[in-house]
Amino acid sequence: MSTKKNLLVGQSGGPTAVINGSLYGVVSEGLKKTDEIGHVYGMVNGIEGFLNDNYMDMKSLEETNELELLRTTPGAFLGSCRYKLPEELDNEVYPTLFQKFEALDIGYFFYIGGNDSMDTVSKLSRYAEKVDSSIRFIGVPKTIDNDLVETDHTPGFGSAAKYVATTVREIATDASVYDNKKSVTIVEIMGRHAGWLTAASVLARKFEGDNPVLIYLPEVAFDQDAFVAKVEEALKTTPNLVVCISEGINDGKGTFICEFASEVGTDNFGHKMLTGSGKYLENLVKAKLGVKVRSIELNVCQRCSCSMLSSVDLNESINAGSYGVHAALAGETGKMITFIRHRSQPYELSYGTADVNIICNEEKPVPAEWIINEGSDISAAFVEYARPLTQGHVELPTKDGLPLFAYRK
Repeated sequence: MSTKKNLLVGQSGGPTAVINGSLYGVVSEGLKKTDEIGHVYGMVNGIEGFLNDNYMDMKSLEETNELELLRTTPGAFLGSCRYKLPEELDNEVYPTLFQKFEALDIGYFFYIGGNDSMDTVSKLSRYAEKVDSSIRFIGVPKTIDNDLVETDHTPGFGSAAKYVATTVREIATDASVYDNKKSVTIVEIMGRHAGWLTAASVLARKFEGDNPVLIYLPEVAFDQDAFVAKVEEALKTTPNLVVCISEGINDGKGTFICEFASEVGTDNFGHKMLTGSGKYLENLVKAKLGVKVRSIELNVCQRCSCSMLSSVDLNESINAGSYGVHAALAGETGKMITFIRHRSQPYELSYGTADVNIICNEEKPVPAEWIINEGSDISAAFVEYARPLTQGHVELPTKDGLPLFAYRK
């Protein structure tokens, strides 16, 4: 009888341009370890799908070109979920899950995701310890928000930052064609409580004083009157002004700016679903200053575009997945893979692990010292931090002039 255990991997939360890179890393490395790992299974639609016995044998991808295509396919190939496991470990869902793990002879469990996904890894690893299970649970990070603690940055952020900086530079170039009348373009960028991605818009500048002139993150309380005054002053020297804001800018007292425009709903984890901050400020500037204003919401394009993949980001996402397999085989459990930066110029990185219990349900904000000019600009220290993560071009496989993606048949 074989002593080899099987591997189970899933994806959760909002996807990124490179989350499938991490999946590729886990799957390809798992398939190589034939002496230690039997089957490699993928949960379809995360832990929620697995509860409904929805999974697939990932070796089938190796028999076609799908596994290689996975590397540069955006979205979540296995499908995602936003399922929150109960806080109480004596809930009946846990023995149900572990019975299903046992039935598939699972020895290694990988979950690729952000903060809420690490919460799932934490709960499962703690329950495993409680019932003396030998299954090893590993979290592989991903999030364009870059807000996970205990790691220098997260897979997905570099490519999303590159997309934001490139798109904002394109928007600024477009806005500059008419300089005979004052105009304001407000770009709304993802970021609920952490403004890392919005901060990346500073990379769009070609010279000092270039657009975007004003950048606002949720880490600093947003004052509407001060904002209007800043816009008015900036228009004196930059008639085609570009302003970048995080969707989560707030008054510092718990109210998001978008809530002034309309009520917002919540998701399964109790997070407010934010949208409309840019539109609200568009109307505010128009009413106060009487200039031409437009607002642009980048929305899901920030996370689903593969046209501006950073090769640094893609390579690191793949390495995070494969490193996770090695960590699990070495006996680690209840851990998340981390990135350890040794220097920025030249860029040098290594991989490690950290206790998932101190990572889940925590958020890493942009350091206060990197937010300058009364909360309206970003420092050079952030540029030094972010620029290495956006480097390198990835040539996409194409067919008929369009990118070729892997997909579940």
